[in-house]
Amino acid sequence: MEQVQVTLPDGKIQEVPKGTTPADIARKISPRLADAALVARVTATNGTPLPNAPDLGELIDLRRPLEENVKLQILTERDPDALFVFRHSAAHLLAAAVMELYPNVKLGIGPPIDTGFFYEFLRDEPFTPEDLAKIEKKMHELAAEDLPNERKLIPKPEAIELYKKNNQVFKCELVSEKANELMVSFYSTGKFLDFCRGPHIPSTKRITAFKLMSVAGAYWKGQEGNPQLQRIYAACFFTQKELDEYLHRLEEAKRRDHRKLGVELELFSIQEEAGPGLIFWHPKGGLIRKIVEDWLRDELLQRGYDLVYTPHIMRLDLWKTSGHTNFYKDSMFGPVEVEKADYQLKPMNCPGHILIYKSKLHSYRDLPVRLAELGTVYRYERSGVLHGLLRVRGFTQDDAHIFCMPSQIESEVEACVDFAFAVMKNFGFDKFEVELSDWDAAHPENYAGKPEDWHRATAALADTMTRMKIPYKKMEGEAAFYGPKIDVKLIDAIGRPWQLTTVQFDFNLPARFGLEYVAEDGAKHQPLMVHRALLGSVERFFGILIEHYAGAFPLWLAPVQVQVCPVSEKVADYAKHVTETIKRHNIRVHLDDRNEKLPAKIRDAQLQKIPYMLVVGTREAEAGTVSVRHRSKGDLGPKPLAEVVAALQEEVRSRALA
Repeated sequence: MEQVQVTLPDGKIQEVPKGTTPADIARKISPRLADAALVARVTATNGTPLPNAPDLGELIDLRRPLEENVKLQILTERDPDALFVFRHSAAHLLAAAVMELYPNVKLGIGPPIDTGFFYEFLRDEPFTPEDLAKIEKKMHELAAEDLPNERKLIPKPEAIELYKKNNQVFKCELVSEKANELMVSFYSTGKFLDFCRGPHIPSTKRITAFKLMSVAGAYWKGQEGNPQLQRIYAACFFTQKELDEYLHRLEEAKRRDHRKLGVELELFSIQEEAGPGLIFWHPKGGLIRKIVEDWLRDELLQRGYDLVYTPHIMRLDLWKTSGHTNFYKDSMFGPVEVEKADYQLKPMNCPGHILIYKSKLHSYRDLPVRLAELGTVYRYERSGVLHGLLRVRGFTQDDAHIFCMPSQIESEVEACVDFAFAVMKNFGFDKFEVELSDWDAAHPENYAGKPEDWHRATAALADTMTRMKIPYKKMEGEAAFYGPKIDVKLIDAIGRPWQLTTVQFDFNLPARFGLEYVAEDGAKHQPLMVHRALLGSVERFFGILIEHYAGAFPLWLAPVQVQVCPVSEKVADYAKHVTETIKRHNIRVHLDDRNEKLPAKIRDAQLQKIPYMLVVGTREAEAGTVSVRHRSKGDLGPKPLAEVVAALQEEVRSRALA
């Protein structure tokens, strides 16, 4: 019998009969591995991709026969790629359940996604919560039957005819468009058969930890005008524990939703009369914004930045020079005609800062020039993607542009990243991820600049990250049109990443605007430019802050830091004395002198997430004390007023986060 060589991850080589499967080899290695195996990764021994391998690279079914010499790795739950395949198989299980319950449904696509999978269906009636419960129950029944996922090859004409016969118009379209071979790959799960290149896990028995989450409308192929299908979303994990933890995080995220808390805590609103995506800052939210911006401006001045302000609207020709009308037009509002000239609401602050730099000739001794602005910009976002404070149409960027010599670029980028970490630490974030976004070299038409400029700029950013010993992930094709960038994502209290800081290298705009400086040799040279936003935008950062703290801001950020709660009108004068004393020490205090009982006052203060409640009654008035209550620590007992004021001042001064 003809043999093939299989090279295992430890370098050992096994000779096995041609047609042996990865499942056979897993059983020979270890019964435990055979039980845990989900899918296999193979490459030809010479490192080239295998012919007819699925789109997932070189992942194949465990039952796929090995016909040539290969390197083989058995994947289990420990491998991220195995989870992708696992969820793909769960999507087929969903479709199988739907087809048993609703056989006239038309099938769309069913890919895995980050937390589970979805499948699209065309059905005359909308799927109801009761339908989802029935489908989920049927999925569990089918999974318990341990149905094999089996690959079948069907001639393309026969596959098309099969789908035509069953009136599966979308699947027929997919086979016609995507099947390039004469034989088309299908997978069966019990009685259900689906056009799919695979791979899949061996059977349904492992698919137990899933939950159908929601139904959303989706145009076929994402194109308006096509039929609208119903997309059933599901969460799916290897274990019930992982699923339960995910569902808990979702509930926690709901509790922390900044849109809900923004209304409850009277922080901000979006007024439909004014238009979607436009933020109205209410007094409490406005106060927090002032605290954030004041801290940031003080830091900017200490770190050598100059504060500037630029107009919200400028001539359209300026945006043609910058390249925004070519590369960024879809995200800009339309021009406004003023005295027969076209003006443009600014989508970015950079051209304004460039004009300030350009207003006088700079010497190399002046560089770097660091211009910073809390500048409001306007970008057109489709209404479907607007999301509270996180995705808006008008927002204020904590923007800065640094004009420097080539020899200064890495130190300036390093200073920006260091500044970003200082911001995160100050506001209570201690975990982060870093990405380095490069251009897509296959599509240079989407970017400004020469390939050598991009390589040099990306290398400068990468060298800076390496020197700072900061691990980062390279993101191909994610750069801005004018240069590569570093993105810092903070991790919030429940483990979610949020895009925050961006540091962008720009060799394009200095050239477009003809920027110069007089170098040491007396000649004029072109400076380099760094775009830098630390908060990203004030609105987005505020939304993240709300969700990170679930609205319970630390004392130094809380709009109302202390509420004084008199027990009755008998101590009204002492309650006012306490309030005025605290106010004189620059503590934000509110006197609740309503004709309400004490429990109601405390409850309302708790709902408003006020850090401290100071209860005053007859005993406190006689002793010159206050009874201190903390929103999370509860009753802290009576304390002298002077001692409480000193403790509050120290907590604010230290910016304590507890």
